[in-house]
Amino acid sequence: MSRRRSLALLPAAALATTLSASPAAAQDPEELVIGFVPSVEAGALVDDIQPLADYLTETLGIPVEGYVSSDYTALVTALQTGQAHIGAMPPFGLVQAVDVAGAEMILQSERFGSPSYHTQFITNDPDKYCLDEVVENERRETVDDEYVMVTYLNCNGTDRAFDESPIGPIAIEEAVSLVEPGTSVAFTEPTSSSGFIFPATIFATLGVDAENDLEAVFSGGHTASVIAVCLGQAEVGVSYDDARSDAETPCDVANEVVTFAYGPEIPNDGFVVSGELSDELQAEIKQAMLDYAATEEGVFVLDTIYNITAFTEPNVESLQIIRDAVEELGYGS
Repeated sequence: MSRRRSLALLPAAALATTLSASPAAAQDPEELVIGFVPSVEAGALVDDIQPLADYLTETLGIPVEGYVSSDYTALVTALQTGQAHIGAMPPFGLVQAVDVAGAEMILQSERFGSPSYHTQFITNDPDKYCLDEVVENERRETVDDEYVMVTYLNCNGTDRAFDESPIGPIAIEEAVSLVEPGTSVAFTEPTSSSGFIFPATIFATLGVDAENDLEAVFSGGHTASVIAVCLGQAEVGVSYDDARSDAETPCDVANEVVTFAYGPEIPNDGFVVSGELSDELQAEIKQAMLDYAATEEGVFVLDTIYNITAFTEPNVESLQIIRDAVEELGYGS
């Protein structure tokens, strides 16, 4: 295994023992580290991010190492302590990176023309949660380095997500209200915006305490929640839309898992840079990322990593909805 691949699998704390800390002075580091939070199996993500790290190395003229953090909190810590300089962050991670680590948000991700996404509510019991007919929808996916069309099942008007943006919320009062106390619900992680924070606030508006009234299961990831529903380990699940396309399991997700509701719009993930970097280097990193997204390789790699189809200027103000949801749940920063 190469030195680069070895570094890529280390958590932020271990990374500190292999890279010298960036000095507090204004001088830019001689080597940059770009960190990612796994949404798929970490080993696969290591391979996926390598072309981007290589492109940045060539474009910026300094070595850029890619690594996959254990979670977003480790990546925030790495940015705060100078062990990472660029970070790809989920929404709540963006809030923490900006508010806690003093990072600068340089780009926001777009997916199919939208800078926002939703919590999707999924089930293996459409007879209970679908108030209309289940419909089929085709979605483009990357399979074995090729684009293919795959069909998924939706109801309660959630199929509009394939044609319209923004669309949320959909069928919250009508369908999510049917989730009774004691129902098994697969959440992702307590700090996930679409995997717990926003659905928990939705349940709260319906008079349901997500952690105490439901049989809440924290699956550890968005695709894990999809798989839990597919296998019958939970009756309902939540994830980003559409995590079904990323779930690798023998279970027939396309025919067993139905999306029946969407939460409100959540600002997309994005990229941050350390506030300790010079303005010039921050601008160079941002431009390099934009240029990469315009290349054929960049289109494919960014789609493979996080299903990113484009970048847009960051809307830092949009992060306030996440701060408000976190405060509503009583989470500390």
